[in-house]
Amino acid sequence: MPQLVLPLFPSGATEITSTLSFSRVDQTVTYFHSGMPIFSHDQNERASFRYIAAQLHVTAGATQAQLSRAFGVPLITIKRAVKLYRSLGIKGFFAPRVTRGAAVLTSSALEQAQSQLDAGQSAIAVATELGIKPDTFTKAIRAGRLHALAKKKTPTTAAMPQSLPAALKLRLAIPA
Repeated sequence: MPQLVLPLFPSGATEITSTLSFSRVDQTVTYFHSGMPIFSHDQNERASFRYIAAQLHVTAGATQAQLSRAFGVPLITIKRAVKLYRSLGIKGFFAPRVTRGAAVLTSSALEQAQSQLDAGQSAIAVATELGIKPDTFTKAIRAGRLHALAKKKTPTTAAMPQSLPAALKLRLAIPA
């Protein structure tokens, strides 16, 4: 016959489920399972909190709603932590954040591109030659970091007003 486990929690502990609780003493948060401490971290360690919240859901059977209510955090915070735990494991919480890479259009690349543009090459050709995406290149032109040569405009005759009838436009266009 299985032995009944009584929910023995230290005084001042906050109950999460009938077997899980947590307690904060000074700056340390300690988590308990059936009265036994299972994890502790500094109060300000966000990564450790997210890790243990996800682990309590995945391995200890606490629902996401129970964790959200007990910790006083939005439910989406718990859901995101669980998703991260399931996809990357423990290392997902403690790995350095992924940031954007270096800029493609460095100062040397801009100088080289501008000299080719001044030589009369098209923007697309310069971008392809330098291995830069055409969208990135045209964005730099629009932002003013690069200056493309303006296309030559062919001179046009003065435009006729659009409101005049076609016969009157023809009569005005023929010299007398």
